[in-house]
Amino acid sequence: MLARDFVLTLKIYGFNVATNKNTKKQERFGERQEMRKSATSTLAAGAALTAIIVATNDAHAGAFALREQSTVGQGTSFAGVAAGGAPSSMFWNPATMTQFYGLTTETDFTAIFPKVDQTGTTNLAPLGFTGGLENTGKNALVPASYTVWQLNDRFWVGLSVNAPFGLSVGFLRPNWAGAFYAEPTTLKSYNATPSIAFKLAEWLSIGAGVQVQFAKADLNSAYAIATFATPRLLNIHGDGWSWGWTVGATLTPLPGTQIGIGYRSALDQDIDGTIRNDFSVTTPVDTTLKLPDMISAGIRQRINDQLTVMGTVEWTHWSRIGTSVINGSNTLFGTNLTLPFRYDDGWFYSIGAEYVVNPRLTLRGGFAFEKSPITDQVRTPRLPDNDRYWLSFGATHPLSDRLFLDVGYSYIWVKDTHIDITAASGNPWFISTPSPVTYVGDSGSHIQIFSVGVRYKLFEPPAPVITKG
Repeated sequence: MLARDFVLTLKIYGFNVATNKNTKKQERFGERQEMRKSATSTLAAGAALTAIIVATNDAHAGAFALREQSTVGQGTSFAGVAAGGAPSSMFWNPATMTQFYGLTTETDFTAIFPKVDQTGTTNLAPLGFTGGLENTGKNALVPASYTVWQLNDRFWVGLSVNAPFGLSVGFLRPNWAGAFYAEPTTLKSYNATPSIAFKLAEWLSIGAGVQVQFAKADLNSAYAIATFATPRLLNIHGDGWSWGWTVGATLTPLPGTQIGIGYRSALDQDIDGTIRNDFSVTTPVDTTLKLPDMISAGIRQRINDQLTVMGTVEWTHWSRIGTSVINGSNTLFGTNLTLPFRYDDGWFYSIGAEYVVNPRLTLRGGFAFEKSPITDQVRTPRLPDNDRYWLSFGATHPLSDRLFLDVGYSYIWVKDTHIDITAASGNPWFISTPSPVTYVGDSGSHIQIFSVGVRYKLFEPPAPVITKG
């Protein structure tokens, strides 16, 4: 229903703006005022739509980052996204907004279907903590919305609303072997980024934006044993705000060559909430989650009128996350609990191609390799992430001169993963007091991703101002 209503809204707002040299200045001013009113309404409608959908769905990722921000990008394993291709490219590089004329919107919906099987053993097996789980991943729907508005031949503004970080995992048996290191956990983020872009020359554009993010976290874990095969659980729940920025540039050194580089700043997400034990004793706590900054470089090279090849290199500064201290938890547990993530930096490499079969169909595909920031030394069954390979396909079909339908699909192979949480491994998550709790296991994962998007061009570029003299 929401998607249908959105398309209807687009049809209502869509209209042509004709250029007429004999139009009077007052008439031209009135047209521009109407355009501004329509554009403002569309910006608000797009933001409200995505905010509603994001608020009603869990996000999911192998670690914390959600790459699924573009249907067109999904179809090429995100090759070349920082260099342009769709309005959603502004997520990686706000300068790409200058590639879109008039007022253009994009709305994407990405469904993620993970399969994460885990097997393991623990020294608590004699107390009833045994066995693995068939699937600890949870399906998710990740929406994103983008609006790009050209004000004149040099200046653009835009707004993106999406969920750049997320996690949703479930463990159906609370007495499973890894209960002390993984119980149901969710992290949800809601991010709005108003942006501006300038075309300094035909070959150079720059852009910048401000990130405003709200996040909610809910973490459960076993902390003691009540009776045989029955753990005592703690719950940490909280939310908070943070802000950051984004900046980027695009270059067109040669006809058919587009190069882009974008930067999204780090975010220090201050979470305020409570911690509760299984006796319903609650105390206020707070922590800071140091989310990473990211640099993405992309290139799109047109070979001929039908074929374009592209590539991406991306670095994510996950090593800054360090250890999060749950301040105030010492009230219940005598010492403050910690979340010792201690990740390495992540890397992502992809190549792809786009082929225009005919005016009614464009096909695309891509392949990627992602170096996980989660290493053997710090891995837990809550986040059994590892290096992964992507294979993606996608297509675009114009439904009209203004309306475009995009689809994308990715299959991700995750490297088989070993988890070792023992005193000998040096894993910082190891519980040594009041008595040691070990977990040694393996995880096998794959992920399927389906994405559908709609792009709509509401009206043409603003008419040039004609002066005499």
